[in-house]
Amino acid sequence: MRSDSADTATSAAPGHVSYSDLFRTREFTPFFLAASAQGVARTMGGLALGTLVYRATDSPLLSAVSMFGASLAQVLGATLLLSAADRLPPRAAMTSLSLAFAAATALMAVPSLPIWGIFAVLLVMGLVASVGGGVRWGLLNEILTKDGYLIGRSVFNMMSGVTQIAGFAAGGALLAVLSPRAILLLSVTLYATAAATLWLGLRTRPPRATGRPSPQTTWRTNAWLWSSAPRRHIYLALWIPNGLVVGCESLYVPYAPQSAGALFACGALGMLIGDVLVARVLPPKTRSRLGIPLLLLLATPYLLFALRPPILLSAVLVTVASVGFGASLIQQERLLTLTPPTLTGHALGLHSSGMLTMQGVSATLAGTLAQLTSPAWTMTALAAASAGVTGGLAVAMRRERPTGPDAAGRLP
Repeated sequence: MRSDSADTATSAAPGHVSYSDLFRTREFTPFFLAASAQGVARTMGGLALGTLVYRATDSPLLSAVSMFGASLAQVLGATLLLSAADRLPPRAAMTSLSLAFAAATALMAVPSLPIWGIFAVLLVMGLVASVGGGVRWGLLNEILTKDGYLIGRSVFNMMSGVTQIAGFAAGGALLAVLSPRAILLLSVTLYATAAATLWLGLRTRPPRATGRPSPQTTWRTNAWLWSSAPRRHIYLALWIPNGLVVGCESLYVPYAPQSAGALFACGALGMLIGDVLVARVLPPKTRSRLGIPLLLLLATPYLLFALRPPILLSAVLVTVASVGFGASLIQQERLLTLTPPTLTGHALGLHSSGMLTMQGVSATLAGTLAQLTSPAWTMTALAAASAGVTGGLAVAMRRERPTGPDAAGRLP
């Protein structure tokens, strides 16, 4: 159910929604500000947590998993809980999720919590986040018009890039003067601020779908979404190539312990550039043809890391590679054309959960390989695998038949 004209960017002509139209939409601004606070909290807290674990264990594997391992729980949430994404009141769900992240982060800051306890909390956070992605992006699709979703999502991606730059830069600076646990407490404050902003800034909406969420409903809907070859290829393109590259990113701390924050910030800058190009610069016909080339760009610069380039060149390579993350906008736009409106939250949540799960798997794989070889060689190997998967998907997509949202038969 879409919001009425007072709450959406309906003043914009179809296909011509601008950035100013988005921020004139009443609910978009508080939604955006809350997500920004959450993004800074997540990145700043993640860097602090990765540093805390690395200092305590001297393990690239555990450091990588502490930063990205919560994503591993997304696969469990996606198979059991995802049907809740369209069946919960969005305002209450978003506020509760932010409060849950605040409580979990506060728990990880407790000095007496052992390393295994930190990972147990990360598991719970991943389960909660698996529902959050579907609620968030389904709500964005309600707040904005159909023509506004792509540019709205690009603004969120750009915001993610900016908040990562700010979060990693602030986290890196604060680590010089504060303990990792103190920085985690700052993240708690940001999560609580986001919860208050969501509660006060969003209006009450009914769930997008009826019925009670259940594992059976989740399985049935996942199977329906997966049954269409074009949707299946889109999901694989959203999950695997960029997930493997995130495995490269998870090794920044052991690769360059004193410059990891700068590398993370450069990656966020590159992602910001890619999203601006895809959403605002490239015309639609050109944009639709660049999904595969951008995925190849995402992987190729990391092939040079086996040569252990100087940190300045490494930062340039990371920036260039991260422009390729703009491919996800192209793929999400295609996914929405293949999905009925009543399942947008579930479909986008499955994308988000699968993507984050793959990132967690890749971070774990990266940490394991780095302990057996080196961070530099592992980054090169993962980049080569990413490029290989992209090539295989390019061949499969050329064989697709045109299809629409109902191509796979009756809705679940």
